[in-house]
Amino acid sequence: MDIASSIIEKFQHVDDTIDIDESNLTPVQEFYKGAKVFVTGFTGFLGQILVEKLLRSCPVSTVYVLMRKKKGKDIEVRLQEIFDNHLFSRMKKNCPDFRAKVVAIEGDCALPDLGLSDQDKKLLIDEVNIVFHVAATVRFDEKLKTAVATNVRATRDLLLLVKQMPHVKSYLHVSTAYSNCIHDVIEERVYPPAMGYKDLIEISECLDSLLLDNMQSHFLGNYPNTYVYSKQVAEDVVKQLTKDFPAGIFRPSIVISTYKEPIRGWINNFYGATGVFYGSGVGLLRVLYCDEESVANIVPVDMCVNGLIASAWDVGQRFDKAKEEGGEYEMPVYNYESTNDKPINWKNFMDISSKYGLQFPPVGCIWVFFLYLVKSYFRYIVLVIFLHFIPCMLVDAMLFFRGKKMRMMKAYKKIHTFSSLMAYFCVRSFKFHSANVHKMLDGMTKKDRGVFFCDLRELDWDEFFQTYGIGARVYLAKDPLDTIPKGRKFYRRLQWAHNTVKTVLGLLGVTILWLIMSGIYKLIFLG
Repeated sequence: MDIASSIIEKFQHVDDTIDIDESNLTPVQEFYKGAKVFVTGFTGFLGQILVEKLLRSCPVSTVYVLMRKKKGKDIEVRLQEIFDNHLFSRMKKNCPDFRAKVVAIEGDCALPDLGLSDQDKKLLIDEVNIVFHVAATVRFDEKLKTAVATNVRATRDLLLLVKQMPHVKSYLHVSTAYSNCIHDVIEERVYPPAMGYKDLIEISECLDSLLLDNMQSHFLGNYPNTYVYSKQVAEDVVKQLTKDFPAGIFRPSIVISTYKEPIRGWINNFYGATGVFYGSGVGLLRVLYCDEESVANIVPVDMCVNGLIASAWDVGQRFDKAKEEGGEYEMPVYNYESTNDKPINWKNFMDISSKYGLQFPPVGCIWVFFLYLVKSYFRYIVLVIFLHFIPCMLVDAMLFFRGKKMRMMKAYKKIHTFSSLMAYFCVRSFKFHSANVHKMLDGMTKKDRGVFFCDLRELDWDEFFQTYGIGARVYLAKDPLDTIPKGRKFYRRLQWAHNTVKTVLGLLGVTILWLIMSGIYKLIFLG
């Protein structure tokens, strides 16, 4: 069997083992036994994996998920559409009645009090034991008003609700490893807020969007975007409102596709590193403002979710221990990142992902893969002109003269917006402390470390990237496996065209150089 065939077989394989043995539960599973869990952000990338894992590996009683109506679809329709996704295929096979454990609660984190009805508030207050606040607007270029409402005010409103829950034994707030990116060294602690959350919420609610947009740079200061700014302030909300309360903050770094569970290579968005990989893989992105030696700091989403679930257990253990010993509970912060345990720089990220990804090129490629990672901004601009703008103008011109809609310039505007937003994190290196994560891992049993696999020191990047590329092809490009031969055939044509263009340009360059040198020779020696 060749390498490509073995990768496809690995990608298609679904583990049929059942994680829950009611007669022999692990300590982490005991913590979740009979628990009623509330999850915000369920419809997002991280939230879907989290709920699937809770249902599959934890003996929970109920999972309440916050959802909003969208595009004319009510929450029950949206819930069923998510469960129809291939992501839940393992649950459908092993536990076909899992749907009965999930209860959709209508709400919206962009609204005051999360848009919850009084009836649903009472239900959550009376029933919930464990809370995961995953919801956030993750757009780097989000309007400040929206970012504050969704990331800061919603955190406050949720905590005010959670503190009324008499049975809560753990609250986990999902932040980001880059919430304090203005510092070169990021410790596992809550830093002083960029602005007091009460003042920020009041200002954002009082000022209209246009005025707030005009003042945005004043608010952000050294923070690169509204996402990290609002998440940084939200952490202080958690600190201020959870004194002597079983709460913790979980900070994942750049989250990418699944490593092993529930299926390999699953991803549903183009954010961050995946956008770089996919954009270059289809031949659109050819140059990126990036230090190739800078650590990419990526983590697989399934390992991230396992770490999140284990962190909620760890928070409960720490809180109970503090109460038993009569001491003061100190809220832990968990930096879940790969720079310490399994670092990979941007050059290695692109090399190894292309090594496997190019074995399964999407049918929709527009050119061959080649990507320059450039640290010099001047060189980056020069290469953008020659590798992005000139080719895109030529293609748009051909489309125009053929009576078709010009689309390349619009595509490249999006690419350059994405690249500029990523640049801050691609040209810098950060040092993280992650002692709390290691301490949590040390406290887990061997079986728990297997069921909730989250030790990044045991991550094999080569194995991960084998299915990363094919996952992007299937789940993002929507190219099924049976189109692989067609994709390879088309990609060979693109390679032929690419080599032809390089040869023509090379000959043209030599000719121009010869003409210039001939002119200089005649001018100097022949008068």
